[in-house]
Amino acid sequence: MGEQQIIDTTIAYVKHELQNAEGGHDWFHIERVWRNSITIAKHEEVNMLVVQLGALLHDIADSKFNGGDEEIGPQKASAFLRSINVDEDTIAHVIAIIRNISFKGGNFNAAFKSKELDVVQDADRLDALGAIGIARAFNYGGYKGRELYNPAVPPNLNMSKEEYKHSTAPTLNHFYEKLLLLKDLMNTPTGKRLAQARHIFMQQYLTQFYAEWKGLES
Repeated sequence: MGEQQIIDTTIAYVKHELQNAEGGHDWFHIERVWRNSITIAKHEEVNMLVVQLGALLHDIADSKFNGGDEEIGPQKASAFLRSINVDEDTIAHVIAIIRNISFKGGNFNAAFKSKELDVVQDADRLDALGAIGIARAFNYGGYKGRELYNPAVPPNLNMSKEEYKHSTAPTLNHFYEKLLLLKDLMNTPTGKRLAQARHIFMQQYLTQFYAEWKGLES
């Protein structure tokens, strides 16, 4: 099976698996991350097959929707890739990307690094920023039944990985606990450049949000 056929088969698999997924982690999220990955990878010396497979499979079974099980995604991805006879070195690299891509709180450091992970991680983080990032945050907050904002519940910037995973704080706190931190965590020059404009947009949104919350003229 050639590389393009591997990609096409993977796309069909992901679309099928995520057909009923929550709106912020559905096929369209995957597609945006995949396209972002290709855009960033054009400026990096990377294995494009690994980058594309990592992007396409990074949320194949997100632990947030599987009882916190962080191994179900890697297991599903590896089983699928073996079923279409992808070589073991490529599979191992893709699984390492899936295991290490996620933001797990400001106090977590991943053990694995590669240029391919840098690209896919930047692409995924870009989709958590800007207008789409805002939409995804509130969509997930609604899915979990969380408050939009509560002035009595301040953001917690010192959460452990477990505290971050189990947080039930208002959605606006997520801006400070993750989204506004991402700009400075980007790995590649292209990722940093693209993140900057989206970061500024989120800051402008927060200014407008607080003005409206307080009934001020904006």
